[in-house]
Amino acid sequence: MGFRLWPRRLGTQLILVTAAAVVISNIVVAAWFEMGRERLNESSFTERVLDRTVSAAVLLSAVPQDLRPRALHAMASRVWRFELQHGNNSTPPRMSAREEAIAARVRAMLPSDSVHDNVSVKFGEQIRRHGRVPEMRSAMVITIPVDPQTRLVTTVLRPPRPPWPAETLLAALAAIVTASAAAAFIARRVSRPLSRLSSAAIAAAQGKDAPRVPEEGPEDVRQAAAAFNAMTDQVSRTLASQRQLLSAVGHDLRTPITAMRINIEFVEDEELRERLERNLEELQDLTEAVLSAAKGAGGETPRSIDLTALVESVCTDLDDLGEPVVWHLHDPAPVSCRPNEIRRAVRNLIENAVAYGKRAEVSIAANADGYDVIVEDDGPGIAEADRDRVFEPFVRLESSRSMETGGSGLGLTLVRAIVEGHGGTITLENRDREAGGLRARLHLPRNRESA
Repeated sequence: MGFRLWPRRLGTQLILVTAAAVVISNIVVAAWFEMGRERLNESSFTERVLDRTVSAAVLLSAVPQDLRPRALHAMASRVWRFELQHGNNSTPPRMSAREEAIAARVRAMLPSDSVHDNVSVKFGEQIRRHGRVPEMRSAMVITIPVDPQTRLVTTVLRPPRPPWPAETLLAALAAIVTASAAAAFIARRVSRPLSRLSSAAIAAAQGKDAPRVPEEGPEDVRQAAAAFNAMTDQVSRTLASQRQLLSAVGHDLRTPITAMRINIEFVEDEELRERLERNLEELQDLTEAVLSAAKGAGGETPRSIDLTALVESVCTDLDDLGEPVVWHLHDPAPVSCRPNEIRRAVRNLIENAVAYGKRAEVSIAANADGYDVIVEDDGPGIAEADRDRVFEPFVRLESSRSMETGGSGLGLTLVRAIVEGHGGTITLENRDREAGGLRARLHLPRNRESA
């Protein structure tokens, strides 16, 4: 199973997205302000350097040459270095556009009677030793002529960039916590009613009585809950009406069937009487099937049973009747269900296998969330296109499910209604393409209360 980095729940996703948005926005804003502060600091630093450098050059031009070294020593510091170069250097170094712009500002700041030639500015890196650990520092080197034969070379070491202030980090952390708390509040208001709506929808899909969903939360969520409640009410009324109709029809059919069975006894033609009796038997079976389908999955209270014992008892009863049923022993399989309905569903599957597949081989398989009752036969199987159709009411496959076998077309419909009412599933599949045979797999959840 792959590891999922992205959370599945809406609340967690909303908190994560909000926190990420706040983090990114804080980083962008902090970077923007840091760039602005850096530009401001750079401009302020350059102004201070140029002002002091020009002042030093003007001061040295008025100091006698023998006193200039002492003056330079007095002005020097850990970040300011002054040096005098003698001789006539008529070839200034090549400068970049930025360096040339700063050199032009230096010339503009010099007095009109000063020597403006050979003013140069260079940026570079210099090693500054602080104790035993050498430190590479960015430097600005400004060369200004003091007189025609002397130049003042000023080297200024740029101060290290200060770290982000703790206030900025604390403000970002407070913004993240506040936004995440707000997102958690909104997520709770949205996800809680949606979770209840999802649980109710799952219950309805499994054939249970869906609980009414509280109509709370934001307006659109309340509208969804109200629409779901209205839908489930309408579905419940429709299903109840259909069950009442089928039950009424089934009960009403019993009276004329009983009267016809009595009247048949007065028919003297034995062959005609036998045909009429067969037709009445088919009509009686159809009526009982309609009544069973009308009852569906209601009335009985769920309780815990041993599924193995229940299936074994069904197989034993059919074997005593001479039916070709093979039962494979299995360990106890505890489930919570309506036993009579499960017994009816299992019996229908086994009788179908015997009727249309010559014999039934019954077993139970345990899996992660429940148990499978597996019924296999040796019949022709069912085409893939017809496997969903056979669960529809009154559908029979003419090649194998004809009226001569007594099938009403409601057996598998009743099985599916019972199984889905227990939160389970029923599937059909062909066993072997060459040998033939059908496999019916009835899945029931493990110890899960059914509605």
